[in-house]
Amino acid sequence: MDGRGWWRRKAIDALGTEGVPAHLRLRRALGAPELVFLGVGAIVGAGIFSTAGTAAAGGEHHLGAGPGLVLSFLLVAGACALAGLCYAELAALVPVSGSAYTYAYATLGELVAWIIGWDLILEYAIGNVAVAISWSDYFQTLLSGLGWEWPVWLGTDYRSAWAAAREVAAHVAQGGGLEALPPAVVERARAWAEAPRLWGVPLVLNVPAAGIVGLITWVLVRGIRESAAFNTAMVVVKLLVIGLFVAVGAFHVDPANWHPFLPNGWTGVGHAAAIVFFAYIGFDAVSTAAEETRDPQRNLPRGILGSLVVCAVLYAVVALVLTGMVRWDRLRDVADPLAMAFAERGLNWLSGWIALGAVVATASVLLVFQLGQPRIFFAMARDGLLPGWAARVHPRYRTPHVTTLLTGVAVAGVAAVTHIEEMVELCNIGTLFAFVVVAVGVLVLRWREPDRPRPFRVPWVPWVPLGAIVTCGWLMAQLPARTWWRFGLWLVAGLVFYAGRTWWLRGRAPARQVPNSGGE
Repeated sequence: MDGRGWWRRKAIDALGTEGVPAHLRLRRALGAPELVFLGVGAIVGAGIFSTAGTAAAGGEHHLGAGPGLVLSFLLVAGACALAGLCYAELAALVPVSGSAYTYAYATLGELVAWIIGWDLILEYAIGNVAVAISWSDYFQTLLSGLGWEWPVWLGTDYRSAWAAAREVAAHVAQGGGLEALPPAVVERARAWAEAPRLWGVPLVLNVPAAGIVGLITWVLVRGIRESAAFNTAMVVVKLLVIGLFVAVGAFHVDPANWHPFLPNGWTGVGHAAAIVFFAYIGFDAVSTAAEETRDPQRNLPRGILGSLVVCAVLYAVVALVLTGMVRWDRLRDVADPLAMAFAERGLNWLSGWIALGAVVATASVLLVFQLGQPRIFFAMARDGLLPGWAARVHPRYRTPHVTTLLTGVAVAGVAAVTHIEEMVELCNIGTLFAFVVVAVGVLVLRWREPDRPRPFRVPWVPWVPLGAIVTCGWLMAQLPARTWWRFGLWLVAGLVFYAGRTWWLRGRAPARQVPNSGGE
């Protein structure tokens, strides 16, 4: 393959859908309100309902922020706001599916675009694995509150059950009692012990996680209008539940729990910020629906920035109430901190409502992320970087049904057997890397084409894009070394795949030719 083609850029004027054949076009059905709900649907989910506890209390590989968790949320909101402005400029300028992948193709060339397309699998597909696992945990909590017991070996992943069984066995061998271990560890060890065996191998699978992904995939194949309506209904429910938590919890706040405010100093705030970043992932998913948006030049910036502002306010208030209701160090290893806060105060009936809200919240995140990943594959296939069958559109529903189904199968399969912590860390570093590339893309395009009309302009260039690069880079630096190693290996695998598969694909007829914008 000619290496000069690696730096070929896609002409911005050719990025519209006017020249796309009718059978490869998506249906435009979304306005600004639907996009804001889409963004809120993607953002508010497992991050606030699950990771707030470990971010406040800390974990094996990071310090906790304590009551300073609210500062962690605000710091991340600032970083995301800077990146969100960059996304808004490029989304309005290039209103087509593909998100950061398409923006990189137009500004930095084909090789960087491929790397970002490969990297976005970490945000959308791998991120959705983590969300599906979280949904399963809250679903089982909800069933338990209703008096229905889900078989523990059908609600736990194999690796977690195996590790828990080893931990319990070692603890008991040293004369310790089970009451000294976290309840989650004991429960997973029970799954290992109670699971039926096939040729001596325990059959441990997270069936609810796989099942919800299958249901969401079916909804997405049916159409974007139906998916948006389904998402809006779920967003209303989860906002009501969060409002209930804040309204009732505010009357049970003990100001003494806010002291000390920064038990681990700013180091704890920084570590927690890298964890709760997962709670903000999703606003960029709005840009993947660009080809299904009416008047995208105006509505996309509103959807991206509007959803980010709504969620930043919600998170700051929830963090204050949560750490005011429960002393921060009691939130360690708690998978459902909001429900636990009410249980601590004897408000068990409200814990059930929180579990219901978490089930709905994580389902809406699943929907938006499952919507985003297939559309990135779809855009890459239209550009000839993936096989042409990945660009097929359903003749009736006008959705990218092939990539939607493939993504659903892959996410469901991995969610059934994987642990959530590793998925969250990989998702965070992949997303932050994409944010950095988008900010670089704004700077490059302002330098190469300063006079190009822009429906939305990032203010104070170059300071805002540089701020996004620095803050996102700082958050990446807070992640454990093991996450960096895995991220590096993932990118190397993507480059190997690109070098081999792209050469083969160039010899075949692509779904759509890529106009050259120079760079060779």
